[in-house]
Amino acid sequence: MKKFMMLLLALVMVLSLAACGGKGGLTVEEGKLHMSTNAEFPPYEMVTNDGGFEGIDVEVAGLIAQKLGLELVVDDMGFTAALEAVQNGRSDIAMAGITVNEERLANMDFTDSYATGIQVVIVPEGSSITTVDDLSNAPLIGTQEGTTGYIYCSDKPENGGYGEDHVVAYETGAVAIQALLAGQVDCVVIDNQPAQEYVKANPGLKILDTEFAVEDYAIAVKKGNSQLLEQVNKALGELIADGSVQKVVDTYITAD
Repeated sequence: MKKFMMLLLALVMVLSLAACGGKGGLTVEEGKLHMSTNAEFPPYEMVTNDGGFEGIDVEVAGLIAQKLGLELVVDDMGFTAALEAVQNGRSDIAMAGITVNEERLANMDFTDSYATGIQVVIVPEGSSITTVDDLSNAPLIGTQEGTTGYIYCSDKPENGGYGEDHVVAYETGAVAIQALLAGQVDCVVIDNQPAQEYVKANPGLKILDTEFAVEDYAIAVKKGNSQLLEQVNKALGELIADGSVQKVVDTYITAD
């Protein structure tokens, strides 16, 4: 009986530790929250001069990790790879200006939205493309691979897209911009905030006045990991409610 009680006590201690420390059972590495991202999406995620990471997503993820009692680890990779890392359980969350669509919902779970993104069109100054409607005149459109910009543009014309033959997907938005500057594509469809940075850094480019699409950003979690999703969503909700998320956004995106 005494031996049984000792075994029972040991089991209770193990379960208690799992429950308390227990993000280790929910996350890919105990004590840490791995965030997969593509750090070429200013101002949401960027590489700093010393090789670290900064941006809206990085800071929000850091606040979430802090609330969960975890250390944030940023895993930088291609955009598509960042999504696959969550799906395959190699990262806990993915944040990279990710919008929710049916295809992604089939493969990942998502938190509530924490920011709004706008897809815009970048063209050279003097371009014959003056509105979004002009994209239907079959120019060659540059996008970043795996993004909703690519999905929207490459879709069939009957679904509102332009067809895969008129779209070129590049590994990063920066590479797409270089292709635009080299005359390899006629325009680039990309999120507004990085678009502003690219245009600022490359004289001779401009953003069309008309928006291409409006989307909500959310945090991706592995499909079926309802416990982690619940905890991340709860932390995110608290950070939104107390103004912490807006404070981070205001640090990187000014009113003017």
